[in-house]
Amino acid sequence: MDIDKVFHMKGGLGDTSYSKNSSLQKRAADKVKHITEETIKQMYLAQRPKSLGIADLGCSSGPNTLSNIKQLVDAVENACYNTMHPTPEFRVYLNDLPTNDFNTIFQALPDFYKELKSGVCGPNIYIAAYPGTFYGRLFPDHCLHFVYSSNSLHWLSRVPPGIYDEQGESINKKSIYISERSSIKVSEAYLKQFQDDFSLFLQSRSRELISGGRMVLLFLGRSGPSHVDRRNSFFWEILYQSFALLVIEGEIEEEKLDSYDVQFFAPSKEELEDEVKKEGSFKVEQIEVFEIEKDGGDCPSYGMAVARAVRSIQESMIAHHFGLNDAVMNKLFDNYGRLLDQELAKDDIMSINTLLLLTKL
Repeated sequence: MDIDKVFHMKGGLGDTSYSKNSSLQKRAADKVKHITEETIKQMYLAQRPKSLGIADLGCSSGPNTLSNIKQLVDAVENACYNTMHPTPEFRVYLNDLPTNDFNTIFQALPDFYKELKSGVCGPNIYIAAYPGTFYGRLFPDHCLHFVYSSNSLHWLSRVPPGIYDEQGESINKKSIYISERSSIKVSEAYLKQFQDDFSLFLQSRSRELISGGRMVLLFLGRSGPSHVDRRNSFFWEILYQSFALLVIEGEIEEEKLDSYDVQFFAPSKEELEDEVKKEGSFKVEQIEVFEIEKDGGDCPSYGMAVARAVRSIQESMIAHHFGLNDAVMNKLFDNYGRLLDQELAKDDIMSINTLLLLTKL
C-alpha cells in the first residue's frame, strides 16, 4: 500500500469527517498550549525576526488547524506588545500528505483573516500549503523559526517491512498492531521503523530550521518500556475485535483481516530521547507525558466519541484494504464504540500523550 497516496483524514464537513470528530485531539493540544505559547514567545524574543516562518506538520483539516495558527500568532503579538517591538510578518506553511483536504482549510481562510484583522492593526500573515510527507525535506534551508506538529508523528511512513515473511505474508496474524499475541520480531520491526522515520524527520528539520529554532511535537506515546501498553495498544485491540465480529458475520474475509496492519507507533520517553541524541541536531528542552480525561462531548458515550474519531482517521486505509461500503463501515464502528464502552466500564483506561520540546543547536 502506498500510504502517501491512500492515508488521509476524512475530508469535508460531514458527520464522519475529521473536522467534526477531532475534539479529542484538540483537548490534548489545549492541555499543553501554555507550553506551546511560551516556547514560540521565547524563540521570537531571542531571534527578533522581521519575517517569522512557522510550519504546522500534519495539519489535516478542520477547525483545529487554524485555531493552532491563531494561538501561535497571538502569542507572538502579545510578546511584541509587552516589549513595544514591531510585530513581524508571519509565513505559515501548512503541511500534510497530498491527499489531505486542503480545500476545507482554504475555504475557511477569509473568515480567519477577518478575525485576525479585527483589531486596529492586525498582523501580516501569508498562509500556503506544502503537500508531502514530513519524513523527508519539505522546505528550503533555514527558512523556519518554529515547527509545530500535533497528533501526527505517531503515524509511520509505512507498515514496518519486518513484520512480513519471505512470502510477503504478515507474521502478526490475529493482531493489527503490537499485542500480547505478537512475537518479539513484531515489536522490533515497529521500533526500527519508528527509529528510521524519526531520525529522518529530525535530519530534515535540522536543515530547514534556523539555529535556535524550536519544535513543539505532540503525539500519542507510552509511559513504560513495554510495547504492549494497554493505554494505547488497547484501542487497536478493540478495533481488531470489531473486525473479527465482521468476519464471523461474513462481512469481510479472515484472510483480509490477517493481512491488515497499521502504520502506527507510540514511542516511550526514552526512545524519543535516544533518537534525538543519536541524530545530534537538537537539544531536548522538555518532555511531558500526560493523560487526557475521558469526555464524550456531544456523543452518547466516550466509546462512541473515540469510535468516530478513529473512523475519521482510519477510514481511508480501511476502505482501501477491505473495500467496505458505508453500511459495513457503520457496523464496524458501531461495534467499536460498543466494545470500547464495555471495556472501559471494567477498567478506567486513558490514552497517553507526549509533548516533546526541542531547540535546534
